[in-house]
Amino acid sequence: MQTKLKAQLSVFMFLQYFIWGSWYVSLGAYLANTLKFGGPEIGAAYGAFAIGSMISPFFVGLVADRYFASEKLLGILGLLGGVALCVLPHTTTFGSFYPMLILYCALFAPTLALGNSLSLHHLHDPKQDFPRVKTLSAVGWIAGGLTLSFLHGEQSSIQFYLAGAASIAFGLFSFTLPHTPPQKVGRDVPISEILGLDALALMKKRSFAIFVGCMFLICIPLYFYFVNMSVYLTELKWPDIAARMTLAQVSDVVFLFLLPVILKRFGFKKTIFVGILAWAARYLFLAQSVHSGAGAQSALIFGAILLHGVCYDFLFIAGQLYADQAASARNRSATQGFIAFILWGVGAFVGTMLAGQVMGTHQLAQAVGGIKHDWQGIWMLPALGSLAVMVVFLIFFQDPKTTGPVVGEAS
Repeated sequence: MQTKLKAQLSVFMFLQYFIWGSWYVSLGAYLANTLKFGGPEIGAAYGAFAIGSMISPFFVGLVADRYFASEKLLGILGLLGGVALCVLPHTTTFGSFYPMLILYCALFAPTLALGNSLSLHHLHDPKQDFPRVKTLSAVGWIAGGLTLSFLHGEQSSIQFYLAGAASIAFGLFSFTLPHTPPQKVGRDVPISEILGLDALALMKKRSFAIFVGCMFLICIPLYFYFVNMSVYLTELKWPDIAARMTLAQVSDVVFLFLLPVILKRFGFKKTIFVGILAWAARYLFLAQSVHSGAGAQSALIFGAILLHGVCYDFLFIAGQLYADQAASARNRSATQGFIAFILWGVGAFVGTMLAGQVMGTHQLAQAVGGIKHDWQGIWMLPALGSLAVMVVFLIFFQDPKTTGPVVGEAS
């Protein structure tokens, strides 16, 4: 049953995503309205997380898999991340804010791959149990957003102090996780494997290469949502943005529970296909909302928010499980780090930078009733991009021969 382990991992996921949900959604509104940053600067700030994610797989492969127990490294990263977050409110120019945000993201991003790898290592039936444990990540994100709105901190530095306190709690709790020794200590391991480059061998498999390519391509349009959404809602004068956007994680919880059943019935291809389709639908809803009446506009925006469970779980979580099934036990951490490099690294960097540039080029010469950007033009670009990726994935990706439970190393 592993009841104690699942409870520990659930609390871990809750704290990890409480941190993320406390600042990530509202960052754009804070930068645009409090620090008065422009679209390109906002896009670059969101790209800081991508830079941290690009560092992550090398850090995991070089350090985590070879020298340190995962739970101890997670604890140290959480404590240092908390300090970095509490410094951020004191940086008010782009030249000082951006490097500090990169530093924080470089500390936080490795915890995603390490946490996933640790969970998959210890769970007896990862395909069944990992989505259940991961449910608390959505609950944590919801709690972070609700707490921030309760404190009225969407456009203030309160968000960083809140996230910083949560990060310190996360770091302390991580030391209580099951001991997970480095997998490659004392072995004659080539430098390519130390750096996590052994995961690139999976690219020789046609379907895995197509999967990685599509994950990279879909990340470009999908980050338009994260960069632009809070700015869009602020211009519409929506109150309690962080709290309202937590409805996305309510949807996330529902579809995380459904994911094991969906994967068992339909396999990876159909599940991930629906995830990509949901991103296209989300942007079409937002584009249609721009010139709709108040009632229809609210319905379309809430519809776009509530699609998040399908968008995220059927794409990211299913993708992580597919990658875990494709990997060997020896290079599982490196493979998870490689997927993080694609999802939250290169793809996110290109996507956030492009989203910021598009926001800047679609700024109106004169604001109309508080609206400062051509939002229909902004939302249609990622909608069309998502549809294009969906077609490529549908044509070229093939399901693995088996989508049965991933064989993990039990402890």
